[in-house]
Amino acid sequence: MSTLRVRAKKKAASFDQSSDSLPLRSSGRQVKKKVAEVATDDDDDASSEKKYRKCEKAGCTATCPVCFSSAAERCAKNGYTSRWYHLSCGEHFCNECFDHYYRSHKDGYEKYAAWKRIWTSNGKCEPSPKAFMADQQLPYWVQCTKPDCGKWRQLTKEIQLTSQMAQTYQCGSKPNTSVKTEGSDQCSQPEDLRVAEVSNHWWYSMLILPPFLKDSVAAPLLSAYYPDCVGMSPSCTSTNRVPNEASPEKAEHCKALPSKFVPGMNPYFQPFYQPNECGKALCVRPDVMELDELYEFPEYSRDPTMYLALRNLILALWYTNCKEALTPQKCTHHIIVRGLVRIRCVQEAERILYFMTRKGLINTGVLSVGPDHHLLPKEYHNKSVIIVGAGPSGLAAARQLHNFGIKLGFQMHKLGERCDLIQESGRITDPTIDKRMDFHFNAILDVVSEWRKDKTQLQDVPLGEKIQEIYKAFIQESGIQFNELEEQVLQFHLSNLEYACGSNLNQVSARSWDHNEFFAQFAGDHTLLTPGYSVIIEKLAEGLDIRLKFPVRTIDYSGEDVQVTTIDGTVWTAQKVLVTVPLSLLQKGAIQFNPPLPERKTKAINSLGAGIIEKIALEFPYRFWDSKIQGADFFGHVPPCSSKRGLFAVFYDMDPQGKCSVLMSVITGEAVASIKNLDDQQVLQQCMTTLRELFKEQEIPDPVNFFVTRWNTEPWIQMAYSFVKTGGSGEAYDILAEDIQGTIFFAGEATNRHFPQTVTGAYLSGVREASKIAAF
Repeated sequence: MSTLRVRAKKKAASFDQSSDSLPLRSSGRQVKKKVAEVATDDDDDASSEKKYRKCEKAGCTATCPVCFSSAAERCAKNGYTSRWYHLSCGEHFCNECFDHYYRSHKDGYEKYAAWKRIWTSNGKCEPSPKAFMADQQLPYWVQCTKPDCGKWRQLTKEIQLTSQMAQTYQCGSKPNTSVKTEGSDQCSQPEDLRVAEVSNHWWYSMLILPPFLKDSVAAPLLSAYYPDCVGMSPSCTSTNRVPNEASPEKAEHCKALPSKFVPGMNPYFQPFYQPNECGKALCVRPDVMELDELYEFPEYSRDPTMYLALRNLILALWYTNCKEALTPQKCTHHIIVRGLVRIRCVQEAERILYFMTRKGLINTGVLSVGPDHHLLPKEYHNKSVIIVGAGPSGLAAARQLHNFGIKLGFQMHKLGERCDLIQESGRITDPTIDKRMDFHFNAILDVVSEWRKDKTQLQDVPLGEKIQEIYKAFIQESGIQFNELEEQVLQFHLSNLEYACGSNLNQVSARSWDHNEFFAQFAGDHTLLTPGYSVIIEKLAEGLDIRLKFPVRTIDYSGEDVQVTTIDGTVWTAQKVLVTVPLSLLQKGAIQFNPPLPERKTKAINSLGAGIIEKIALEFPYRFWDSKIQGADFFGHVPPCSSKRGLFAVFYDMDPQGKCSVLMSVITGEAVASIKNLDDQQVLQQCMTTLRELFKEQEIPDPVNFFVTRWNTEPWIQMAYSFVKTGGSGEAYDILAEDIQGTIFFAGEATNRHFPQTVTGAYLSGVREASKIAAF
């Protein structure tokens, strides 16, 4: 509530015409006369008026308020006071206790003033007397942890609730001691009647102040924010900002602690945006509700404090330990806040946790959940789903839905930045040449970015054509001539761009080739999953009902249920179907839909390209490259001419620890077509010829093992990853992701506009669709 509104209410109260607020201009004689008249006319009513006074808050259900504070010597208790101050239905303090803290000549003023100084230095909202009472004087409520009890009990005002106490409390126990109250079973004592009111929908609307959590687990991650803007109390030491700062300098000096300094936090995980930093993927703003959150929890649209406090707490708990499923029970004892509102917070935390689980913000990944411990309640279990495709997106969705209850730890190596470019003469290219040509290459892309600013899809041109046009214009206007080696290094950088796009640049849109760069991307180091992606795929697939060798021919969603027919004629029936097959299969009509897919979706499918790259992996008897590249994680091959661009452009050391001797290289752009009709042995011979040119100064052994990918010819793959074709746009990814009638859903990297062309994008699309299916 704003300061202005609070003060207006105080002013209105001063004009109350009840017997305790007679006109100030009346003489003593007049006052006595009026009091005598009241006593004579209606002695009973006056007597009743003096016994108690109702709460002035409209709608408050407390007919006989009781002061929870009992701070003043003349506290009204449950008797008469000139004014009751309302915090919630069931929590009030009297005017005498208000004066005890607020009036400078009273004993409690110093305590209030000290609190006010701390609150003002750390927080942003007004340090009012009501805020002081809610933050410092309200008694805590705690729930009995006995499975057959669960009743809420009010602690005495002096007891400070801790997470450990909340986790172990039982009725009758004395907090901070091992002593238990003697006598009859304390759990049999009735629960306070006020507890039942907290669950009513109107109770929260009668709350004067939002709850601010104390000692939240999220505090170390949010030290750059005002605590009360992210749902935490400014009076706690865990939320203290840097003291004695001038206001304009606060934002500069109050930096959030990096996650690597937070105990138990993985440095690769960043759950929250920090002020004034670039956007990062899968982060949330801790001080703002996102659109889907507002849609799910509209009651918090006016004041999101409670939601933000609980959401931030839940996210912090998950990121602290993401190897175990986070349940409402694991969150409850971390919710520390005074007053009856703690009961409401515990109830709301369950709703918020289920929502965040469904959205894939928490309780995601390769968690193994027992059959009787599903992550969502039973009302989500009455669905049946068929998933077509068992790649990363299909398995991600299947794992999520399985953990929801719907039918249905790895080592990483940080990659270094050094990449020596080796010529076919065996000479390592001067780094200054590489740096100079990299600058020119990026300058060309900058010109492309400027050119496309005012261009429509109809004005789009191939990226390769636009790059060549800009390059020629630069040569003509500047008069600069690159030598042969510099031209070759430029071709190397162009091959890297073709690797990123998954296609020859003459097929890629100049207008939308990097459309996803406009969205927040992942932060942190580039890393190599040394055991390979298979460890994740196998873990995701663990315990799932996967039917191999059942290619799907048709999907019929014309009836009440969806019928999926495989090529052997087997018919499978479910309420929902998730299609995760590669884009190339959708383009070639490998699956027939009845009714046919909407024209809007068909156009989007055909506006994207099915990119092709291939890879070759070679295992050698020893690491012959170590002496030359000196610990680098990869090295480049400078192509001798533009026609050789993309043929084994980069070699990656797949075991940087040196236990194995494996190199992997990629084939991109036009080079993919050049090996299409070669057998694996011929591809190997070409690769070995290249390596022997790069390492002329030494004898290169024959590999003991090798493997060549054939994604282009695999019948159920036929591609590597997608790209935007000339004349297309990134919007096609969003259209592909749209469901049809809440029945047919789509996942895969080609449905993820933010992270296309990646296994990560495919995985996250599966998590996204699992959330949508669970919500329908």
